[in-house]
Amino acid sequence: MHLSRCNSCRVDSGCFVVYDRPNFMGNQVFLKRGEYSDFQRMGSMMGMMGPAMMDSIRSCRMVPMHRGQFRMRIYERENFGGQSHELMDDCESLQDRYHMSDCQSCNVMDGHWLMFEQANYRGRMIYVRPGEYRSLREMGMMNQTRISSIRRIMEMC
Repeated sequence: MHLSRCNSCRVDSGCFVVYDRPNFMGNQVFLKRGEYSDFQRMGSMMGMMGPAMMDSIRSCRMVPMHRGQFRMRIYERENFGGQSHELMDDCESLQDRYHMSDCQSCNVMDGHWLMFEQANYRGRMIYVRPGEYRSLREMGMMNQTRISSIRRIMEMC
């Protein structure tokens, strides 16, 4: 509450998503147990360049452990429009598996997921938990972000 900037942290247990803007908005990074000494360096290593680079933590959210199945329905367009597919496991390339060039909305029925802008779980990411997401663009990300791969959060958090 009294920090003006947070550039590093240590996770002793659990999993967290940290954000570069208040109120769980902006660029996100998934953290599990370990030390994170320099967010600027880490942002560069993850392929985040320019305005996407995370140089400070402004808010964070704990990711609860999920036991059970994972289910998510993804949609090509906002407001659950266009082509749709149901996922129950990781997808390293939406283009290769479903011939979908992007995912703009989704309904998460079970589990917690990470959605990435590039194939093979690279680039900027969005954390989604059970609920409806009519517009992934409105989650505090840059307008040009696209979703190209999706992974379940299965770590023992």
